Amino acid sequence: MRIGLDIMGSDHGPVVPIRAALLAAKELPAEVRLVLIGDADAIKKGLVAEGGDAAAFDIVASQDDITFDDNPTKALQAKPRSSISLGFHLMKEGKLDAFASTGNTGAMLVGSIFSIKPIPGVIRPCIPTLVPKEGGGLGVLLDVGANADCKADVLAQFGLLGSMLAEHVYHIPAPKVGLLNIGEEEKKGDLLRQATYELMRDQQQYKFVGNVEGRDLFTDKADVMVCDGFTGNVVLKVIEGFHDLLEAHGVDDAFLHRFNYENYGGLPVLGVNGNVIIGHGISSELAVKSMIMATREVVDSKLNERIREALT
Repeated sequence: MRIGLDIMGSDHGPVVPIRAALLAAKELPAEVRLVLIGDADAIKKGLVAEGGDAAAFDIVASQDDITFDDNPTKALQAKPRSSISLGFHLMKEGKLDAFASTGNTGAMLVGSIFSIKPIPGVIRPCIPTLVPKEGGGLGVLLDVGANADCKADVLAQFGLLGSMLAEHVYHIPAPKVGLLNIGEEEKKGDLLRQATYELMRDQQQYKFVGNVEGRDLFTDKADVMVCDGFTGNVVLKVIEGFHDLLEAHGVDDAFLHRFNYENYGGLPVLGVNGNVIIGHGISSELAVKSMIMATREVVDSKLNERIREALT
C-alpha cells in the first residue's frame, strides 16, 4: 500500500506533516509505504532534523505549490507541479492507493471530481464529518461543504454513501440514517426536505429512520445524518466553535474532548474513484498522523469498491 502525503498543505509549513509522517511510520506495518510530496530539500532536511531516515520514505519533488488563497480550479491547471496536482497525477497513474492533504480543500475536491472522477452512478461526491455520540460511539454528518445546493435525489444518495462509510470504515452494523430537518414529522421542512423524505423512505439500500433534529446529532437516534453542504458546514462550524469556546473557559470534560478534530485527522471524499482524504490546515502533527492512520483504514475497507457494487 502506498499513501501519498501532501507536505506543503499545512498552515504550519512542512515541519508538521514531516513529524506526522515519522510518527505514523512507527505504527504502520512494513507493507505500507509513505510517499511524501513537496519541496524535496525541505523534506530531507526536516527528516534529518527530526532524527528520521529519508530512505524510509519515497519523496516526490513539487514546486509552485497551491496556497489557500488560490482559486481551486485555476490553480490545478496553472500549477501542474504543485504537491496537490502531483498527488492526483500519481493516483490517476495507479502509483498511489490514497492521497491525503491538509491543503486547499477546494483544490482537493476539484481534483477528486475532475482528475480521478466520480464513481459511475454517484450524482455528486460529498464531504462527511464525524460527530461523537453521548453513548460512546460516532456518527456521520454529510455533506459539510462540497454541495451548498442539493436536489432530493442527491440527498437521498448521501444516505447510501454515509451508511457505507459508517458500516465499512467505522464498523457500525446496519447504521440508522436520518434526514436533518426542523422537526420529526414526515411533512416537516421545506419542499426539498419533504421530497427527500419520500425518496429515503421508499429506497431499500439503507435503514432510514426518518427526520432528525439538531438536538439529535449527539444521541443514538441516527448513526448517519444527511443534509445539504450549506447546512452541514454551518452545523460543523457551530460545533467546532462551541468546543473551542468551552475549552477556552476551562471546561474539562471527557465528552467535550471527543469533539476535538485532532482525534480523527481527516475524512474521505465520498463517491470518487480513489481514496482522497482531507484534513484541517491547522492540524497538529498528532492530527496529521491520525489522518494518515485513517487513510490506511479507508484503503483497507475497500470502501470505493463497495460503493461501486451498491450502485451497479
